[in-house]
Amino acid sequence: MAIGPQIRMKRKELKMTLKELAEKTGVSISFLSQVELDKCSTTLETLRKIADALAIHPSAFFQEDADHAEDEFPFIYKDLSDGVMGANFKPLHITLKPHEDRGNEIQHLGHEFIYVLRGEVIITLEGEVHYLKEGQTLFYDASKGHYWRNDSTEKCELLVISNA
Repeated sequence: MAIGPQIRMKRKELKMTLKELAEKTGVSISFLSQVELDKCSTTLETLRKIADALAIHPSAFFQEDADHAEDEFPFIYKDLSDGVMGANFKPLHITLKPHEDRGNEIQHLGHEFIYVLRGEVIITLEGEVHYLKEGQTLFYDASKGHYWRNDSTEKCELLVISNA
């Protein structure tokens, strides 16, 4: 199922109006409506705000259709939790496309642990740049501004454990 209808379904499950979702995310009602109707796509940063407001992890939107996610987003999320609910952390396999630079810092509650499975990733954490190669790790407070990028010609695969 496409991301928009999933957002709408989850919002309705929570008996939340578009106005309430807009207030929680800082995103306009008209934009949210277009996203839910699949008339436009959203950035990963905005998707994270929506997921936070709906009390779910952004990876939930990608569980069923990784190919579709690859077309829309530079990051491909695969949830590794095997359906376990209520855990205080979330294991994810994330693939960054070659030359992917989201360019905008994000901040959210919790911590993130990153282990580079393949390739190289550049993580900027409050202006400090970390170059990680295969086998290297980084653990940080996700409430600090951060973003990831892949400057190489190869895809980068990460194991990310987040308690956000």
